[in-house]
Amino acid sequence: MDQGVWIRAAAAVAAGGAIAARAVRRKSVDSSAVFVGVPAMVAHTVAGYRFAGLLLVFFFTASRVTRVGEARKRALDPEFKEGGQRNWKQVLSNSGIASTLVVLIALITGGEDKCLDSKQSSLVTGLIGGVIGHYSCCNGDTWSSELGILSKAEPRIITTFKRVRKGTNGGVTICGLISAAAAGCLIGLAFVLIGFLTTQCGSDVFWRQLLVIPLATAAGLCGSLIDSLLGATVQYSGYCSVRKKVVGVEGPTVTRISGMNILDNNGVNVVSVLLTTLLTALACTFLF
Repeated sequence: MDQGVWIRAAAAVAAGGAIAARAVRRKSVDSSAVFVGVPAMVAHTVAGYRFAGLLLVFFFTASRVTRVGEARKRALDPEFKEGGQRNWKQVLSNSGIASTLVVLIALITGGEDKCLDSKQSSLVTGLIGGVIGHYSCCNGDTWSSELGILSKAEPRIITTFKRVRKGTNGGVTICGLISAAAAGCLIGLAFVLIGFLTTQCGSDVFWRQLLVIPLATAAGLCGSLIDSLLGATVQYSGYCSVRKKVVGVEGPTVTRISGMNILDNNGVNVVSVLLTTLLTALACTFLF
């Protein structure tokens, strides 16, 4: 790697530290998340500005939508935290797979931004596609859950389409699904716009990068659907007659709504992100 990469790394440490400090003050994350978030920011920046851009777009937009309608969410979510404060486990589940991929990309490319082009390298194209799918899924899932729960419509569980209480894992609304697609689209736009400034490739390959936008849109929606399917089947939801809320743990005052107690929310997130990452990586090797 050339000297420019190390300069980027140093800048990422400074910027990541400043962003993390602000996030802790605003209660978007707790102090433990800093030890995951800052190294992730450095790895993404070293691999290329586009990857740092995707991470930041996800972080800032997800934090923003989490703050929308906090009063209503507090009444519905038994695990509500002001500002959506995330710990290191949540940050890792939303950045761990992508961080692994960008490290591999950096080792292969030496930190040089590459266009999606399987003729040049199907491996790099697949890895980049995986990162796109990762953040489309993470953003889509966050937007769909944080905005969908505010919908006036009753959610329907994805397995049977029966109406369920708000906050039930696996419950979907039209508003939530549209939000997931919009969140993925934003990731695609960010990737394309930053790539126009940081990559150099032939005109035919250059303009084909626009296909990332519909692909990321589909990945955001697909990731949200996978997350909902897992939530409805392998994540427990029950109604607590004492707290008058949907909860994720069994108990003497809890009546089961759906799902088996196999994965918690972080586990569901990791599996849905992994599947969406793999599907998007595969799609990129065929499209580009």
